[in-house]
Amino acid sequence: MAKKAVATFAAKAGAKSMVRCIRMEKSPKTGAYVFTEQVIEEAKAKEFFEKK
Repeated sequence: MAKKAVATFAAKAGAKSMVRCIRMEKSPKTGAYVFTEQVIEEAKAKEFFEKK
């Protein structure tokens, strides 16, 4: 079953240009750090890190 899921994901168009981006932000309420994680296109990675 897992092999089929991987094969289906790899077969999709543009799957190779996807990257996982993780940004660390400081919570204004508690002061603790929160991690924001998204899987986005490689071309939009720079925009992801510029947002606050």
